[in-house]
Amino acid sequence: MAASWRFGCDPPLLRYLLGLGSQRSVGCARAPALSSVIRGTSWRWLHSSQWRWGEPIKILMPSLSPTMEQGNIVKWLKKEGEAVSAGDALCEIETDKAVVTLDAGDDGILAKIVVEEGAKDVRLGSLIGLMVEEGEDWKQVEIPKDVGPPPPVSKPAMPHPSPEPQVSVPAKKQHPAGPMQFRLSPAARNILEKHALDASQGTATGPRGIFTKEDALNLVKLKQMGKITETRPAPAPPVTPKASLPPPATTGPSYPRPMIPPLSTPGQQNVVGTFTDIPASNIRRVIAKRLTESKSTVPHAYATADCDLGAVLKVRQDLVRDDIKVSVNDFIIKAAAVTLRQMPGVNVSWDGTGPKQLSSIDISVAVATDKGLITPIIKDAAAKGIQEISKSVKALSKKARDGKLLPEEYQGGSFSISNLGMFGIDEFTAVINPPQACILAVGRSRPVLKLIEDEEGNGTLKQHQFITVTMSSDSRVVDDELATRFLESFKANLENPVLLA
Repeated sequence: MAASWRFGCDPPLLRYLLGLGSQRSVGCARAPALSSVIRGTSWRWLHSSQWRWGEPIKILMPSLSPTMEQGNIVKWLKKEGEAVSAGDALCEIETDKAVVTLDAGDDGILAKIVVEEGAKDVRLGSLIGLMVEEGEDWKQVEIPKDVGPPPPVSKPAMPHPSPEPQVSVPAKKQHPAGPMQFRLSPAARNILEKHALDASQGTATGPRGIFTKEDALNLVKLKQMGKITETRPAPAPPVTPKASLPPPATTGPSYPRPMIPPLSTPGQQNVVGTFTDIPASNIRRVIAKRLTESKSTVPHAYATADCDLGAVLKVRQDLVRDDIKVSVNDFIIKAAAVTLRQMPGVNVSWDGTGPKQLSSIDISVAVATDKGLITPIIKDAAAKGIQEISKSVKALSKKARDGKLLPEEYQGGSFSISNLGMFGIDEFTAVINPPQACILAVGRSRPVLKLIEDEEGNGTLKQHQFITVTMSSDSRVVDDELATRFLESFKANLENPVLLA
């Protein structure tokens, strides 16, 4: 209290700061003049800073998948000034795989939406919103100065002429219309321009009427011998066209291909030689990146086998009679999982330095969506029955097409299956999904006549249903011999459904 007396502390203010409420302090003297100054200053400070004692809670763009580098804000599910409890859904974020809901980690009030709905390509760690604790004045929150401005909402680019197409290179290559036009080879065009000659002064001897390099050199010799008196005038300085449109067609003989390719102009509809940019989703950009990395860094090896589906189709018909609906692909998933359990050397991945043995058999199933291909995972598929696998595939496929897959439902996996049989494809090869070591490509079921011999050696033609499967394997961890044995075991398991129990 001595310090309070020396500085003229106002007792009510001191009690307020110390949390003493309405208690009065005995023996606290005050200097009237200095006390009133401090009292006024303190009250103004409290009034201007009340409910702003704590720092705002930052909401940052999270990493929702291992390959995610940026995300899109699809929709904010809370409004500014709305109370938020831990676990409440704040917004929907489109990742490189699906649309994921971002949940709040603290209780409070959503004070500021920094990045609006529809924002594209928001980098990881960027500030997208601010929260304050309950009881604080959310209207007074300010964006921290150490955070840069948010990226603008991506909008369709307005069509505008590009400066590059207006370069005079196409105009330089154009030849004036004359009595005859030739299709020039690049070497011939350079020689003619260098020596100021015209192709119409010579004869084209190349295939399909192409004026070749040799034809141009013959013209140069004739000019040097003085047999050509008139030369082509030197090209005038190029003039930048007013609009970047394809050059008008000149009168003359038509050829299968134009002499000079037309100029491509973005943003103009229904014009010959133009194009329109198609915006790529995050999913398609990641698919393109990962497929390129896979084909350029993973040594693919391929092995193919034909499997008889006769026993599988018979078991499937028996299940249908019991009102149990399963697909042939469900049997294929189960057969692959059982084979992986029998041959754990194939249930591996490559971590960049060497092979890694996986303890769980998780089958990734390729599902086509409007935004691209995604591979939800059937966890511990070897321990599941056919009916349980069928239910899991149907539920995950629907969530994938609706963009509602959770990260743990598509991240990981030890073996992939891609089935294009329902699209009428007989057989194909698939690209490995790193860090996995193998992917099985499945074609359609087709009838095949097969010669069957009885005990006496008499042959009989019988129709069978076959499918062709092709396994792409990473030669660094699954060599050709191991891949061949895997397909042999897979075929045996699929052709004997009793072994899949």
